[in-house]
Formats: sequence, C-alpha cells, structure tokens
Amino acid sequence: MAAKSRPTAADVARRADVGVATVDRVLNGRAPVRKETADRVREAAEAIGYHALPLIRHRTNARNVRNVRLGFVLQKGTDPFYQNVATGLRKELLSRLDVKGKPDIVFVDDITAESLRKKILEVGSRTDAVAFVAIDHPLVVLAVDELNLRKKPVFTLLSGISASGVTGYIGLDSRKVGRTGAFIISKMAGAKGKIATLVGSHRYLGQDHSEMGFRSYFREIGEEARLLETIVNFDDPEVAREVTTSLLDRHADLAAIYNAGGGQDGIVQAIRAHSSGQRPVVVCNDLTDATRPALIDGVINCFLCLPIEAFARAVIDEMVSSIIGIRPAAPNRTLPFDVIFAENLPA
Repeated sequence: MAAKSRPTAADVARRADVGVATVDRVLNGRAPVRKETADRVREAAEAIGYHALPLIRHRTNARNVRNVRLGFVLQKGTDPFYQNVATGLRKELLSRLDVKGKPDIVFVDDITAESLRKKILEVGSRTDAVAFVAIDHPLVVLAVDELNLRKKPVFTLLSGISASGVTGYIGLDSRKVGRTGAFIISKMAGAKGKIATLVGSHRYLGQDHSEMGFRSYFREIGEEARLLETIVNFDDPEVAREVTTSLLDRHADLAAIYNAGGGQDGIVQAIRAHSSGQRPVVVCNDLTDATRPALIDGVINCFLCLPIEAFARAVIDEMVSSIIGIRPAAPNRTLPFDVIFAENLPA
C-alpha cells in the first residue's frame, strides 16, 4: 500500500477555496488577506493536517501581532535607487499580518566610516534590529560589535562586511552579477577595443566582488588584456561624468563600460555630450525612472537589477524572524537578479 503523501499548500488552497498565492500570503504574514479568508485557510490546514499549521495559527491569531522597531541605514538620500529600496521596505512592513511598526530609515550622504559608525549605532539605540549598507571598515565592524553586546540583530544589505557578529546578509551574489555583466559585454561589444570598469569604492565588498567576477570572466576567455585599470567614481554622477568623458577622450577604441556601482546618470550625460559620438556598450546596475530613457535610446544597453519587492520581503522577513524567534535568521540570503534590456523593459 502506497504511503499517503504529505498535504501541500495546493491542497490547503483547494480545501479553503482560495488560490495558492493566498495561502502563501497567510503563511508568510503578508497582506492583503481578509480575516475571514485567513481563518478559512487556517481551518483548511487543520482539517487536512498541513505541516505548517503552527505557523498559520501564529499568523492568523490577532493576539500574536507584535510591535517591532526595524532600523535601516541606507546610502545617499538623493539616489533614486535607495529611495526605491526605502519605499519597498515601508510597503513590505505595512503588509505584514503578524507584526506592526514603522521602519526607521536613515539616509547617509557622508559615507565615511566614522559617519556610518555613528548612524548605525544611533539607529540601533532606538530599534530592535538594524540593517545597513556600508563599506567594509574597522569602524563599521566596531559598531556591529557594540550592537552585539546590546543583543541587537544586525544585517548587512547588498554589500557584506568582514565582521563575525553580523546576523545575516541579504542581497545578490555579487560575483555572479559581475560575471553576467562580462558575459553580456563579451557578446555585445565585439572582439576588439578596450573595456573600462568603474566601482564606487573598493571598500564595498559587493562592488569589489562584482569587479573580481567581471575580470575573472575575461581572464577565462583569454581577453584580460582588453581591460583597463578599474576607476573609482565614488558612486557620484558628477565624478562618473568626468571619468567617462576622460575615457572617451583617451580611448578612441573604447568598446564597453561596466559600472559595478552607482553614478549612472553621469555616464549617460558624458556619452550623450561627447563630440566623438562614440557609443560603447554600457552595462550598469539597477534601473530607475531617471535612467530608463537611456536604456530605451541605447546609451545604456543593459541593467542588472535588484528585485526590490522580493528584496524588501526577504529583509523584513529575516529581521522579524530574528526578533520574534519563529525561526533562526538565514546567515546568507541571496536573491536572483533581473537582467533588463530595452526589449524586455518592464511597464
């Protein structure tokens, strides 16, 4: 006699007469789900012995709704990308059924190590858990150590740091991002011409790993000699504009630019304004409304993008889990990234 299979989310959905997506929202504490619908999902799970019933009961019990204080230290507040990240974090926390609270989001324009250390500790002093984007520096590590002494969960976002006290990292596999950028350029830029690489700072481990992945791909295919020395643009559009203009001036055979950090607006401005009319293949990170026209008209050829909605969901999920203890936080949660060309540009 065949063993009876374990009930699945699809079985719960059929029993409750809802979609599987609704079961997922109840299971993971995401709204909007009406209380009546959530109760029906719980009753269906109870009836068929669904293995995640304890978690569903926790999510649907109004008495378990807990106030949480989540703190975030993000980079430059004028950067559209970080504004999009902040919006995603606010929406995701608001959508949770099992907790309530307002995220404490601070933007840091002065990204020196001392400034970051102070902001991380300041936000940590008034929240239950902290997540931040920061350079890898001993002063930032000291901030993590101090928060550890206060029993505060600490998460790094998008770029890790070399600190043993970090609760978890949430972001992309930066080496894969860099290798993907290299693969795209190798197929689009042809076999001749120089290739430039830009980073905001080598102290961002995420950008450093992207650059290493980018270079490793060209080394493997025997074309490392095409790569120019990596240039630091401090994620600043004006510096990126100056750097790109200089590259176009000095290299008539410039075939491609890979930007592992920020400042894309400056790259676009330089290419559009340059008297040579050169159009190197350009691969950058993270599409925004400001850079969307550049993708449409071909100044930028491809964006390697953080899926902000999925990222925000993962961040809030890990931080909440670390506070209320439903499960241990994941030490390394990497997400698949989106590869966006003009031809598959989202509406």
